[in-house]
Amino acid sequence: MHRRMLVLCLCGAALAAAAAPARADEDAVQFFHNIEVTQDTPVQDAVCFFCNVEVNGKVNGDIVVFFGNVRLNGEAHGDLVKFFGNVTAADNSSVSGDLVSFFGNVRLGENVSVGQDLTCFFGDIRAAHSATVHGDRVDIPGMVLYLPVLVIALVIWLVVYELRTRRERIMMQYPYPPPR
Repeated sequence: MHRRMLVLCLCGAALAAAAAPARADEDAVQFFHNIEVTQDTPVQDAVCFFCNVEVNGKVNGDIVVFFGNVRLNGEAHGDLVKFFGNVTAADNSSVSGDLVSFFGNVRLGENVSVGQDLTCFFGDIRAAHSATVHGDRVDIPGMVLYLPVLVIALVIWLVVYELRTRRERIMMQYPYPPPR
């Protein structure tokens, strides 16, 4: 029994050692540290967690940001996806793929081009008249989420208020202190 376990462990270790490591030579992946892309340092993909991405050059792949902002003053040849932050595209910038924003605003300057779809969930899109979106433009405002939450909170408050008032009326029926 022990010999079989030893053989299985050795086979697993050999397979793990033979696995090819992941390569990300031209990718920029950061946690809590901003990514700056310049003309001299283009990147393939830019992925940022709890930080900002500022593009003053060219990103050959995708830009993905969680809890941060994106400032685009150049080209993004892939998709731009952002969660909880804002996207600002300066004049004459371009995104070749989709631009998707969750819980944040999108600002597009003059002559900005989005190659495919522009989607903004629970945020606001402000685009110049010369900005072009070659696919669909979907804008779901925050009120779609906030209004039902507000109604549910109001119903909960009303139920708690009525229960407290009812208990108070019942207590007022008895002389003070209540009989035992």
